[in-house]
Amino acid sequence: MRTFLAVLAGLAVIYFGATGRSADEGGGISGGVVLLALAAALLVWNLTKPGDKPVK
Repeated sequence: MRTFLAVLAGLAVIYFGATGRSADEGGGISGGVVLLALAAALLVWNLTKPGDKPVK
């Protein structure tokens, strides 16, 4: 489940980064968008980490 959410977050950043560009800027995605997608995926991976304590 963690992997699915991390990949989904990365793909969402890439999607919105690619569709938010105007036509005169050219197609494709920039390196900054790829790095931002990687950072988002790592953040989701870290935030969905299970805790050390058992649930009461």
